[in-house]
Amino acid sequence: MSAEAFWTALALVLVLEGLLPFISPEGWRRGFSQLMQLRNGQLRFFGLCCILAGLALLWIVG
Repeated sequence: MSAEAFWTALALVLVLEGLLPFISPEGWRRGFSQLMQLRNGQLRFFGLCCILAGLALLWIVG
């Protein structure tokens, strides 16, 4: 992976991460507060699912 691809991917992540708080700040707060109530194991499972989904998408696209 080139440095340009890395920085492009990072920029895209930042844009996507900023969309929800920009469009619906109250909904983002509600969702974040619900995440704060989850146990560590539940958060880790959610993180693992996100990682696997991202890797699967990279495999399909690439």
